[in-house]
Amino acid sequence: MKGAYYELLDADDLLGERFEASADVTSTWSPDMQGAAPVSALLVRALARCDPRPDTRLSRVVVDLLGPVPVTGPLWMRAERRRAGTKIELLSAEMLATGPDGSPRPVAEARAWRFQEHDTTELVFTPDPPLRPRAESMARPANPDLGPTFIDTLDWHWLNDVLHSVPAECWVRSKVDLVKGETATPLERLFCIADIANGMGSRMDVRQWTFLNTDLTVHLHRLPVGDWFGIRAQTSYGPDGVGTSVGTLFDETGPIAAIQQAQLVRRRP
Repeated sequence: MKGAYYELLDADDLLGERFEASADVTSTWSPDMQGAAPVSALLVRALARCDPRPDTRLSRVVVDLLGPVPVTGPLWMRAERRRAGTKIELLSAEMLATGPDGSPRPVAEARAWRFQEHDTTELVFTPDPPLRPRAESMARPANPDLGPTFIDTLDWHWLNDVLHSVPAECWVRSKVDLVKGETATPLERLFCIADIANGMGSRMDVRQWTFLNTDLTVHLHRLPVGDWFGIRAQTSYGPDGVGTSVGTLFDETGPIAAIQQAQLVRRRP
């Protein structure tokens, strides 16, 4: 790996862990705004480290973007257990950044259900058809005309035309670390790429339209392994500026999760 999306500057800041972002987080839509994928991955890191229990794992994660997350300036991350329980727990995490008045304010948040693990090996099943193997894919950048952004930090392998096919399919992995000096977990690596599903199958010219997702919901029926992940996704648009993308996430052994996102669709000025 070369580089990282974030550097941890102070683990004991009064507001939470204090981070600084690198230019690798830059969004497709603005040079001053972070892409949702690195943000969601850092939130998941905080959730996974919140009062950890070895007999549990995250089952559902919902990320809400409360506004543009700035590329420059300090970021703070904190998490808490909202509902304690033996079998089911609710966790929340919050990212703060400096607002226009100079004081920290929330810019993104996540909530997650954490379930106690139980042996259900004999029930393993998923109806999702397998994704074609990575060996059948073609290495290709998503959109070379967008300039240097977060998507350039990903190693893209297309199985079809991910911008226009329905459903769109690809294999992808991050080429940089999540946090400098740390080895990211497979779950953190999954969230480094999950958000790109909202642009797959978009069938629109990004020079004329923008489609900003405000959230990310991932239901994990099993934990991921490895660092290559597959996505099968499709996007629907209504007549009034609202879209939704839905899809399935894979690792190289099969399906691992369902994903859904809402989009604010606007014509560029």
